This record gives sequence, C-alpha cells and structure tokens, in this order.
Amino acid sequence: MVKHKAIMIGAGLANMAAAVYLIQEGKWAGENITFYSLDDHGSNDGSTDKAQAGEYWNKDYPMNNTKGFIARGGRMLNYRTYVDLMDLLARVPSVTEPGMTAAEDTRDFDAHHRTYDKARLLKGGVGIVDGGKLGLNNKDRLLLTKLVMMPDSQEERLDNVTIAEYFKDDPHMFQTNFWYMWETTFAFRTRSSAQELRRYMHQMIYEFTQIEHLVGVNRTRYNQYESIMLPLIKYLQEQGCHIVLNRRVTDWEFKETSMQDEITVTGLVMENTETGEEEHVAVDDDTAVIFTNGSITDSATIGDFNTPAPENMDYGAASSLWKKATEHFYNLGNPDKFFADRDASEWVSFTLTTNNHLLLNEITRITTQGPGNALNSFISTEPITPLGQEDVNMSIVVHHQPHFTTQKPNETVLWGYFLYPRRHGEFVDKQYIKMTGKEMLEELIGQLSKVDPGPVNIKSKEKEIMDSVVNCIPVYMPYASALFNKRAKSDRPEVIPANSTNLAFTGEFVEQPYQMIFTEQSAVRSGEIAAFHFAGVPMKRLVKTPRYDKDPKTLLRATKKMFE
Repeated sequence: MVKHKAIMIGAGLANMAAAVYLIQEGKWAGENITFYSLDDHGSNDGSTDKAQAGEYWNKDYPMNNTKGFIARGGRMLNYRTYVDLMDLLARVPSVTEPGMTAAEDTRDFDAHHRTYDKARLLKGGVGIVDGGKLGLNNKDRLLLTKLVMMPDSQEERLDNVTIAEYFKDDPHMFQTNFWYMWETTFAFRTRSSAQELRRYMHQMIYEFTQIEHLVGVNRTRYNQYESIMLPLIKYLQEQGCHIVLNRRVTDWEFKETSMQDEITVTGLVMENTETGEEEHVAVDDDTAVIFTNGSITDSATIGDFNTPAPENMDYGAASSLWKKATEHFYNLGNPDKFFADRDASEWVSFTLTTNNHLLLNEITRITTQGPGNALNSFISTEPITPLGQEDVNMSIVVHHQPHFTTQKPNETVLWGYFLYPRRHGEFVDKQYIKMTGKEMLEELIGQLSKVDPGPVNIKSKEKEIMDSVVNCIPVYMPYASALFNKRAKSDRPEVIPANSTNLAFTGEFVEQPYQMIFTEQSAVRSGEIAAFHFAGVPMKRLVKTPRYDKDPKTLLRATKKMFE
C-alpha cells in the first residue's frame, strides 16, 4: 500500500537506510519522514564516554570518570556479501573525506589498510596458534557439510535447535580451532541457533579458506558511528527529515477491524525521557510506521576504571514495544525467544583509552602484527566449559589508530569482549560481569603475559601501562547476542507482515529469506524492503544478493580446507 509519509520508530541503521531509499528511490520529500528514538547511533556506535554517560540507559548510573572513548561493540564488514550496505553508503557523502561518498571513503581506507591477521588465536605454552589447521575430524566435517548442503526449503528442520544440540553427539567440534575462530568472529555461542549457524555457513562459506587471517574483513576509516551513521544522519537532516531524540515509544493504537489480523496503526504513545511527560502522535491514512523491533544495545550500561557496569534488568525499549504489538496480533513473532533469556545472550565488553602507545606497541610485539589487523582471541589453558573443555577466555580488537576523529595523536583506543560474562577470569578471580575496567585490563595483561615470547615479559610493564590509562570502560549488554538465540523461523515477523496496511518491521529481529543477522547487510536490506513496499518501488530493483553457497568453486575450496 503506497504511502507518502513515514514515522520511524528507532533511528538505527535499518531505519536510516529506509529513509534514504524512500527519498532516493521513492522520490519522497525528506520533511515527510520523522524519527522517534532514544538515540541516533543504534548498534553502530562510537562516542566519547562523557556523551554516552548521559544517555537514557546510563543516566541513573553516574560515573566518577567519564574520560576517554567508548564503543560498546564492533562489527566487521565484508564487501562480497554486504552488498546492500555498500549500495547505501554509495548514496551519501562521507563526513570526514571531502569529495568521497561514504562507500568510497571505506574502500579507499581499506585498500591502504588490508586486513591480514597473523595472531588470530593465542594460547599459553604455544603462543600464536596455527589457525590454518582447523582441527576438524570426520564427524565434524560430516555435520558441517550437512549444514552447508541443507537447502533453504528445509531450514525449518532446525527450528528451536541450538548449536550444542545439533552437535550433541560430537563434543569434539567445540575443541577445534575452527570453532574458536568461528564463535569469536561472528559471536556465536553454544546456545545460539543452529538455524543461524546454517545461514552463516551458507553466506560466509568462502571464509573457510581464510578465516585464520580474516583477509575478507573490511574496515571503516573510523568507528562505525562516524564512518557509517553520521554520514546518513547528516544527509537525512539536509534532506529535511525530522530526527526527534529522547523519545521512548511505549504503546500502540490500532484500528479496530472485523478481521483480527488486519494491522493498521492509528497512533503512538511515547515518553519524553528528558521531561518524563507522555506524548501522543496520531498516524493518518497516508503514513507508514517503520519499526525496528529489537535492539542488541537496549538496556546496556557502562562503568569506568574503578566501577563495574551495573546490570540493568529492563526488558528493553524496542522489544517491550514489539511485545505490546504481539498482544494485539498473532503473526508478529515471539520477542520472549530473544529477550527473556539473558544467560543465552549477554556480553561484557570494554573500551580502553591510554595516553601513550606503550600497550599498543607491546601487543604489536607479541602478536607480530600492526594495529587494525582484526581480532586476537585467547584460548584457556584449562577447561572452562560445562563440558569440561577449553574455550576462548576473551578477545580484543586493536583498531587502526586513530579510531575517533577527536582522538589525540598520543592516545590509543582498543576494544575487547567476554562472550561468556559469568565465567571467571584467570588473573582476576571474579566473574567478568563484576570486574571494573581496571580489573579487565589486568586480565588482558595477564592473558598477554602467557603468550609473550619475551625476552622482557609485558607483566613487568604492568604499572607503567596502568599509569597510561585515561579510562577503561566496561559495558554490560544483556542482549548483545539475542538475535542468535534459539528460535523457530516463525519467531521473527516478516518485514511486511501479512495483512498489514501501514506497519513494517526492520532490523536484526525480522525474518528475511537467506539473510544472516548481526550484520549491517541484513539491517540495511530490511529498511530497503520496507521503503520499496511503501513507496511502490518494484522489489525486483532490490540489490541482488550473491549466493556463494551455490558456487561450485567456492564449495570445492571450502571442502579442501576442511581436510587441512
């Protein structure tokens, strides 16, 4: 049903993309598009700590130290599969590189800073692990091959199956270099959905041949807020779009119809989070409502160098509103599958800012690679899983410097995360979730000391490193992996639900054919679909999705790699 105005609930990447496509493909006037959101960075964040400390989820937890920079998470790009994202970025100017689009900016930076990870895995007593040896046995290979060969039409066989359940007769899988790299590259956990693992195996199958070096990974010039979100925000503002922040939409008004599955939004109720006042927005017949129905950074909270991040028990702003919609209609999915089991979805991350490059140089020496070369993951030397197996303790990303445009020349910023925050540190006897920023850095130095080839161990420089710290900011994210939670295909709504006259869903909690979630690709494509639908643009004009899982040469190379 063609519309000419839109209300966007949420101002993350998916809805920003929808707005760009409405303007450029639908020929809409920007002034007819209004965003209501708590913030305007979504999951592609990056800011000073001071800016984020005052935002909605953190305002009740004041910190003594708000210096330094923060990125709650980071996502790796891939040109070969992120075709919709690159199409979007080619439509807006870069905000840091004059004369370039945001896509040209990213390609230019990446061309001069190729990823080649030489220390993807590290382990005490070994040092740098040879990740090229995946460590698979024949049972591992058989089960992985079944995932790769399973056609889209049979995907529902994996409804409500976890990765652990899929490999229940093959615990060896979780002791392989392949698993250590796959879980930390894409943030899968053993309780994640086997259905999502299958999609990744299909769309990222070519990564088999290069996963130990991550040569297929592409990076933005700066953090993803400044390199991706800010170009979109500035473009949309220049087009006349209205971006209204500090608004939490709390309830719906729907048209009463004789058919209980006919969905027509007639109004929205929201809270002004600055004043606490309730506000109402009417939705007329010519207005589409485009809703990002879940956020992996909802309820995320921050700490500082001497304070752990508090645990916020809020169900989440976007997911709460999604749940309200499911109380009215029966074909909009099941938010509890994603947001009612924190044990399956929570992460803790940290962002470290130092006032010199001592730690950066030490990491370069230990890993034998310069900043910007992707991901280093530390494997435990003792069993730490419920199955009594070794696993990755923590991972770090040492960005190309500077990672922020306002970063001083002497400053270093790096990011790290703990995929299982209830586990205990090896060097700090606490659960990661209870650690201060200082303790997370102590744990990192300890992990580096285990794999330090010498002759002078990094542990001897611990005090000097600590003295260089501007801040180390822990972040608790209860829903960071929620999009991977065990689910059935019916648990996520379609972008355009059946019998919806003006409501669309976007983001990482919608069902799209073939697309793998936790990627800027799937987020952008959902916005693109919603925009085309309401602007009356034929779906045949959607960006074409490549299918490497149907390419015989790619499959042959992956098969060969399995046996190395």
